[in-house]
Amino acid sequence: MQGVMTLTWEDGIPPVAGLLLAAGGGRRLGGRPKALLEHRGRTLAERAVAELAAGGCGPVHVVVGAAAADVRRRLARAARTTVTVVENPDWADGMGSSLCAGLASLAGTPVSAVLVMLVDQPGVGATAVARVLAAHRAGAGLVTASYAGRRGHPVLFARPHWPGVAASATGDRGARAYLRAHAAAVTTVACEDVADPDDIDVPADLVRLLG
Repeated sequence: MQGVMTLTWEDGIPPVAGLLLAAGGGRRLGGRPKALLEHRGRTLAERAVAELAAGGCGPVHVVVGAAAADVRRRLARAARTTVTVVENPDWADGMGSSLCAGLASLAGTPVSAVLVMLVDQPGVGATAVARVLAAHRAGAGLVTASYAGRRGHPVLFARPHWPGVAASATGDRGARAYLRAHAAAVTTVACEDVADPDDIDVPADLVRLLG
């Protein structure tokens, strides 16, 4: 689904986009795209879009790759949230290419920052999104959730950081190198009490979808 969202600035505050990276083919899951895995009656892609919106993000862009047509069709069910679907033809190159595609899709929007979420973390939801977003509203330009002292997602990048993030995003590393290089500027927000960062990576992890 591709839609147009009218952005409004409440109290003079520009919006923050939600960016969902959902392009992977699930190679270690036997070729099952993670975005299409079912969790509580909806796909992981549908769930994550709803959590981004509930946490305060808008617009919401979703980068797809493997089984793109199927993911797009399922997202069309999420009528309550306007979603822009971004197809990444280079999705097999890794998360970095999807992050770059997502940032490029947001270039023409008046958002102040982008909050990035991964589709394969069903334990990360709206509360963690809202906490990271609040840190940006308080003035932080680089924000990550943290879990027992370890950085994780969601991750937020204020707009001035986008060129540097895109330049450093290669393979499956995403923005890791950029965050490491700018560690002194990163604000971490503890989220271990409200979220579980464990991802769905191998068949044994599928049990998490039953929770």
